[in-house]
Amino acid sequence: MKKIGLLPRIIIAIGLGIIIGYISPEWLIKIFATFNGLFGNFLGFAIPLIIIGFIAPGIGTMGRGAGKLLGVTAGLAYGSTIIAGLVAFLAASILYPALLKNQSFASFANPEEALLSGYFQVDMPPIMGVMTALLLAFTLGLGMAALKNNALLHVMNDFRAIVEKLIEKVIIPLLPIHIFGIFSNMTFGGQVGDIMSVFAKVFVMIIALHILYLVLQYSIAGTVSKRNPFRLLKDMTPAYFTALGTQSSASTIPVTLMHTKKIGARTKTADFSVPLLATIHLSGSTITLVSCAIAVMMLQGQTITFTAILPFILMLGVTMIAAPGVPGGAVMAALGLLETMLSFDSTMLSLMIALYLAQDSFGTACNVTGDGALTVIADKISGQDAPPEQTEIAS
Repeated sequence: MKKIGLLPRIIIAIGLGIIIGYISPEWLIKIFATFNGLFGNFLGFAIPLIIIGFIAPGIGTMGRGAGKLLGVTAGLAYGSTIIAGLVAFLAASILYPALLKNQSFASFANPEEALLSGYFQVDMPPIMGVMTALLLAFTLGLGMAALKNNALLHVMNDFRAIVEKLIEKVIIPLLPIHIFGIFSNMTFGGQVGDIMSVFAKVFVMIIALHILYLVLQYSIAGTVSKRNPFRLLKDMTPAYFTALGTQSSASTIPVTLMHTKKIGARTKTADFSVPLLATIHLSGSTITLVSCAIAVMMLQGQTITFTAILPFILMLGVTMIAAPGVPGGAVMAALGLLETMLSFDSTMLSLMIALYLAQDSFGTACNVTGDGALTVIADKISGQDAPPEQTEIAS
């Protein structure tokens, strides 16, 4: 199974879950529900560790070697990520009422009632609350950025490596089994038809938004560099398809770097900005997260308001810096925000993970391709300033 990519494993898990849910007796579904309960509790325990392990060293590393290019690049990355989230909210607000109008949202008012519970549960209380973890991560990150001593930063980098291993070796491998259990349970409870319909419609809208957002980014880059934006975008397509296959911004850096220089960015600027943007610019992932979150909330019958979504998007732009460099890392980093700011329960988080992972490679491809446009823009804004020393990559 390790030779099979994560996306095929997710698709297989969903398909098998639907089949098993139709033909299995109740006792077998309850076994899967028991695993889901244990895994969900463990995920709740891990969320504060993920937040501290990635946000704190991410902010601490970003603050080192500050210069004009660092400020410009980081500002562009954050602005692009926030605008991407707002675009996703606007598109979802306009299109979802039509795309999802035939969904019976009332049946999802409380999905926990339609799902079977496990045979037993084991409480796994987290070491601290999610909001406490966020505040602690920001405090430590800003403190490490201000200190000249690297001792704490080295400790936090080691802690991040431990959490990365936890995600890569435990959480990600078990996610297909978890999603299999969720879909078998939903099928047994008669909910899977509406869910699969949502999957298809949301997926198509997200891919369309990715393409439109890349056109917007390269239109701006083409304007400031006085080049044909569609030629620039065409020259970056090898990076897009490389990221589509690897599902990793870090693995695609050599290809992104080569083609970013090809579209006109100076070598020194590209050598600094591309690795940094691979860490902090996740516009495609943000489009996916916001679109999927709103879809799941609509299934729950919740009212979607701009005042509720805007703080989530603003925090998401910072939290995305913490996204670990593994497939599905962005949604793992965002679980705490979904739980605290949008009141997602364990079932909603599971649906969110499944929706996100089904198109994770497309979000990564959008992130990577957009890095080229932002590098060109940063190159023009920063002028002839020499970039600061290379920043460590987190994703």
